[in-house]
Amino acid sequence: QVQLVESGGGLVQAGDSLRLSCAASGRTFSSYTIGWFRQAPGKEREFVGIISWNGARTYYTDSVKGRFTISRDNAKNTVFLQMNSLKPEDTAVYYCATSRNYEYRLSSYDYWGQGTQVTVSS
Repeated sequence: QVQLVESGGGLVQAGDSLRLSCAASGRTFSSYTIGWFRQAPGKEREFVGIISWNGARTYYTDSVKGRFTISRDNAKNTVFLQMNSLKPEDTAVYYCATSRNYEYRLSSYDYWGQGTQVTVSS
């Protein structure tokens, strides 16, 4: 129903910035909450942040508050994750996903992208 493709990952140094994109296709993209999640090697996938269907509400995990910003352009079917002041502990594969509800629980997200690698060196 919804297909998602992440892009924009890469190798950066600590303190640098990176912007990830999540491009969507399929029906009713604008009606979904979009979540960003990440998974580091040997660890479980974890919540990063979410944005409501109209972009009016956002919520972030404590470790990225003040550094990461989610935005969306529904006309272009794209959601962005702006990451500033990157730290080595931000290194992970980053995924975007859709939910019918505004919440952060992993289990509520139905459609997922393939992920994009972000590596932050010290």
